[in-house]
Amino acid sequence: MASESRRPLAAEDPAVVELTRRWIAEVVIGLNLCPFARRVFDGGLIRYAVTRARNTTELITVLTEELRLLSVTPEDRIETAFLIHPEVLHDFLDYNDFVAEADQLIDELGFRGTIQIAGFHPRYQFAGTAIDDVENYTNRSPFPMLHLLRESSITPVNEDPERLAEIPRRNIALLCRMGTAGVRKLVEEFGIPLPADT
Repeated sequence: MASESRRPLAAEDPAVVELTRRWIAEVVIGLNLCPFARRVFDGGLIRYAVTRARNTTELITVLTEELRLLSVTPEDRIETAFLIHPEVLHDFLDYNDFVAEADQLIDELGFRGTIQIAGFHPRYQFAGTAIDDVENYTNRSPFPMLHLLRESSITPVNEDPERLAEIPRRNIALLCRMGTAGVRKLVEEFGIPLPADT
């Protein structure tokens, strides 16, 4: 029988959940990186699912379960969800490839236009950036995770392309103003790899 710590199914993991909640409160909400975050966080409408999946096959299984759960759960109970997977996809390039698979899964399950997936990873790196560029920290999190978003939650912004495009521009400008020292101070307690001094 597999040990409890190796179960692939999503489950409660208080230490992982608490660190994730603190990161959302102090970084995502604290810097206003996401205009939707405070309302769902304060309203207790976020599901934190932690999986001990050890490979992408197990992770796809759990992701499928989480997408289906979100799709059938009333929005006033769960509006958005984080699938946190601390034991798989530590390499960002592998993770990035998996996000493309996850997006394909959205189509296979018939959730296109209903749910979308956003990526967060301790070593997140946008195309065209250097590994230590501060703008990467808008999507760097304590653990590899997939953010499952109901499109209805972000429809007002999605329907305004300029407003939507302004969010990452504003976030990048903010982190650039903070500089390396400010970003280091912000993320060091969350175990996120620190930017090199420049």
